[in-house]
Amino acid sequence: MRLAHLELTDHRNLAHAVLDPDPHLTVLCGPNGQGKTNLLEAVWLLTGGKSFRGSRDAELIRRGCAFSVIEGEFESGGSDKTIRLTVGSKGSQRPGRTAKLNGADQGRAAALAGNFQAVVFEPDLLSLVKGGPEGRRRFLDAALCQIYRPYLVALRRYMRLVAQKNALLKSYDITPNGALLLDAYNEQLAGYGGQIMAHRQRFTDALAPVAAANYGEISHGAEAFTLRYLCCAQAPTGQALAEKLAAVRGSELRAGFCLAGPHREDLDLQLDGQPARVYGSQGQQRSCVLAMKLAEATVAGELFGEHPVLLLDDVLSELDDERQTYLLTRMGEHQTIVTTCDTAAFARTNGKIVYVKGGQASETPFA
Repeated sequence: MRLAHLELTDHRNLAHAVLDPDPHLTVLCGPNGQGKTNLLEAVWLLTGGKSFRGSRDAELIRRGCAFSVIEGEFESGGSDKTIRLTVGSKGSQRPGRTAKLNGADQGRAAALAGNFQAVVFEPDLLSLVKGGPEGRRRFLDAALCQIYRPYLVALRRYMRLVAQKNALLKSYDITPNGALLLDAYNEQLAGYGGQIMAHRQRFTDALAPVAAANYGEISHGAEAFTLRYLCCAQAPTGQALAEKLAAVRGSELRAGFCLAGPHREDLDLQLDGQPARVYGSQGQQRSCVLAMKLAEATVAGELFGEHPVLLLDDVLSELDDERQTYLLTRMGEHQTIVTTCDTAAFARTNGKIVYVKGGQASETPFA
């Protein structure tokens, strides 16, 4: 997987910008607030139209404009491909995020999933360890939606069913044939939920040993890092989920919302057998995140057949010298695009430097 060319029009503060990344390492350099992360975000949007910053459509469009356009050329599977992603404002002719792949209309940008793959590492990801289960589920889902197109379909349908079931549970006593409707929801939830759980289990089984090895290299074996998928049922299958839903039926009716399913699962992250969230220092927690994200890139490459593009947003400033050195040695193995305010750390690399200032990108320093 290699991004060859990126062109942006009216994306955030970038009126027009062109980026031709190096096949190995590209360093986006410039002061804060100039557009470095916006360029990185644009690359990520090619994976399926969602921002890693959780931004709404209006936030992606330059102020005063009706549309934002991102065009990318990339190589995948030995062939050249193109993506054109358009973000339209509410009052435009075509609002929302829509996409074309090789010139063919794909409809909503989410349909791009599985074509262009990337893994993003940004400072806020420390919440992957310190935060609640939602962030860790999001980590799994973001990776799996890129690898397996059916996973995205199953996840969307499952979450829609959860919302419908919650609505039923809130008004169960006044809903005609409520029991039959609840049975129907649970049957469908077990089907889609079983698919989600099976994929999560397989991905975590592949991820865990790679992440553990990465952490061992970062920490020089100071402690052991383990991660484990906490399935919501006895097994990651539709049958096991159906049994779980039957067991909690009474509790759900009393609570008025869904109490079991993939939307309530978690990953267990431990250092030497203790929860990393509680007992890990901030440095250890950063090492856990770094180990997991690099493992995600490795496993995604093995499952998909091509290593994803690695996107690193100002991560060196969050790492000590030892972790910086480790990460720098991993850069360039596959295509990597990194943002920084200071290129000094990259003096020992052969990466391409791109200067970003005032919403413009250039391979020569600005005057």
